[in-house]
Amino acid sequence: MATASALPRPSRASLLRAAVAVNTTLILAFVYLLFTEASVGAPRYAVYGVAWVIVGLWVMFDTDVAPASPATKRKAAAVAVGYFALLAVAGGLVTSPVPGGTSGVRVAFLPPGWGPALVYGGDLFNLVLMPARVVGYAALTFLVYDTVVEAAGAAVSGVVGLFSCVSCSWPVLASVATSVFGGGTAVAATVTTLSYDLSTLVFLVTVVLLRWRPGFGK
Repeated sequence: MATASALPRPSRASLLRAAVAVNTTLILAFVYLLFTEASVGAPRYAVYGVAWVIVGLWVMFDTDVAPASPATKRKAAAVAVGYFALLAVAGGLVTSPVPGGTSGVRVAFLPPGWGPALVYGGDLFNLVLMPARVVGYAALTFLVYDTVVEAAGAAVSGVVGLFSCVSCSWPVLASVATSVFGGGTAVAATVTTLSYDLSTLVFLVTVVLLRWRPGFGK
């Protein structure tokens, strides 16, 4: 993995994977708009949603995890699963049931990236599975897994390594903090306008910090 002194120049292979992520996402967004009742709505919301998917796909296909022992990988996986669970709750994938809300499963045709969203309403919990959030949080989880694996080979290990520097622990705290502003409440009608801007900014900064980890070295 690259050291944290500066952002590395992307390789040709990395640029190719980024191009594939961009093209694939844009094609899927176009097909989605063409064959469903969804609309773009405010252009910047569609840009945000598509950006989450593009960045998430690129991160997952362009990050090489450092070699590690099976025990280290199991520990890293446990931390990553906990991190995803934290994001799922703070980011609105899993919410408390709404009194009088619609029960059962439905598809919400939100703007590209945010939709098509699979929505489940139940007595115990609700699920709002938007492509942008699911892909974005999966990418962050993968980066956390990679961070913990790398930390195990450093002077510190495991979770201690992950939280030993602000640049590694801040994304966890920031992802939770966005929920205060409604950053992950999912359905457009239930969130404030600013929450999409804030949550997208936090997501992109989080990717940068976890991908290149400034201040985190061996």
